[in-house]
Amino acid sequence: MAASHITTVVAAPPRRIDVLARAKAAMAQAVSPGHFLPSGVPFLRLLALTTAALVIHGYHLGVEDAEIYVPAVKRSLHPELYPFAPEFFLSHGHMSLFSPIVAFSARFTHMSMDWTIFSWYIATLFATLFACWMLAKACFSSPRAIWSSMVITTAVLTMPATNTGLLLIDPYLTARSISTPLTLFTLAAILERRHVLATVAIALTAAVHIQMVFYLLFLIAVIWLGERSRTAEGEPVPALAAGAFLPMGFALGPATGNYREALFSRDYFFLYNWHWYHWLGMLAPLAFLAWFWRGDFRGTRPGFGRISFALLPFGLLSIAAAAIMGSSERFEMFARLQPLRSFHIVTFIFVLLFAGVLGQVLGGRRRWAIGAISVSLAIVMFIVNRQTYPHSPQIEFPSSASSNPWVDTLLWVRHNTPTDAVFAVDSRYFMEDETDVHGFRAVSERSALADYYKDGGVVSLFPALADEWKEMSNATYGLNRWDLDRFRFLKKEYPEVSWTVIHGASPAGMDCPYRQRGYSVCRMPAI
Repeated sequence: MAASHITTVVAAPPRRIDVLARAKAAMAQAVSPGHFLPSGVPFLRLLALTTAALVIHGYHLGVEDAEIYVPAVKRSLHPELYPFAPEFFLSHGHMSLFSPIVAFSARFTHMSMDWTIFSWYIATLFATLFACWMLAKACFSSPRAIWSSMVITTAVLTMPATNTGLLLIDPYLTARSISTPLTLFTLAAILERRHVLATVAIALTAAVHIQMVFYLLFLIAVIWLGERSRTAEGEPVPALAAGAFLPMGFALGPATGNYREALFSRDYFFLYNWHWYHWLGMLAPLAFLAWFWRGDFRGTRPGFGRISFALLPFGLLSIAAAAIMGSSERFEMFARLQPLRSFHIVTFIFVLLFAGVLGQVLGGRRRWAIGAISVSLAIVMFIVNRQTYPHSPQIEFPSSASSNPWVDTLLWVRHNTPTDAVFAVDSRYFMEDETDVHGFRAVSERSALADYYKDGGVVSLFPALADEWKEMSNATYGLNRWDLDRFRFLKKEYPEVSWTVIHGASPAGMDCPYRQRGYSVCRMPAI
């Protein structure tokens, strides 16, 4: 029996023995500790950069898209919150594990939800810089280039990704705060041929942000196709589950009615609305990436050329898809797929690569140059962030009060009104100067009629909500200037509404237990 077994092995074709040996080696590498984390992770440096990023770019609770994500998290922990019209934030929440994960962490740590969200923001900020370091290491062999890439990227983390409506990272917590570092981490793993690790990271990305994972899978497919000839010679193919399925609810034809209004309020969905500087912000990175791919740069690794090349067709195909969607009314219902969001990845990686090349070129004889550039950029970004949130602290630590009068009013609402209260607020409040784009639901933890701007963004992705959104946002338009009779009419139209927040003086006859700093919180009058 033993001799027969030995004879069989000896007689096996050399190619089969080679494949088995390679598979065994790959499996051993996959389960080794070093396969999951690279050796020599500079934790102290990354912590220092995380602290610098927090100071430069700040943190804000419940602003912009956090008005959609934060209520979903809070409702996951406390289901009694937001009994009225939760569909305007749960439409996103049902498609992601982001809310249950953050809610579970609050339950596990016994921290307040605001502190939990702040802690998650710090953790994701560190994770983003860690993923940047991994990607820089996969593209550069020169320590000078790696750390130039890191410090410059840290300085510009909240720069816009051209006209996509996205920043490289947000100064607040959303599902993108987790999907962004996972995306960069996945690409670093792909460039380092760590396919098992990449597959795990892709699965995690899909769990928290299903939309962003499609751009990632598309880019990985481009990388793989660009290397198909080498793969055919026996190199292992990554085990990626691409999930080829078509989204539901899409059809050829123009957007109509209230949905058309919501869709076209997002003018950046359509290329024909872009200005020349938006085009420059989109095409200039591609031109540099073409130079990076064709050029011979010192201190780089093969991953530098691989990712530079892959981003070219990735970006150009995204532009072509967006151009087709904007070419005819027949494709308007597909505009919400937002193919140009791929430039979030393009811009982020371009910044990393450009900063590394700049550091390699300038850092030799002019070692002060990268420091000077980084500090200058950090100062500019700090000023921009202060201008974006001029009425709020740079870092909004969780508290029961705020120096921002709008936020302070919402915190009073949170602590002094019933959990099931439903509020009416002027549907255009989001764009008032003093709000600093802080969302009502996210900060107050109370239900409200739909607003025009942020809930309109939800409607642009979920057309079924269009009529409800339009009716509610019309019902509260101009609320800050109403008289008592108009509030009574709203109460008759929406009997669920029990409270209102008015920016300015409240009309005579309203019961308003809060009147401070230009805001009034009032009970709705009886019909």
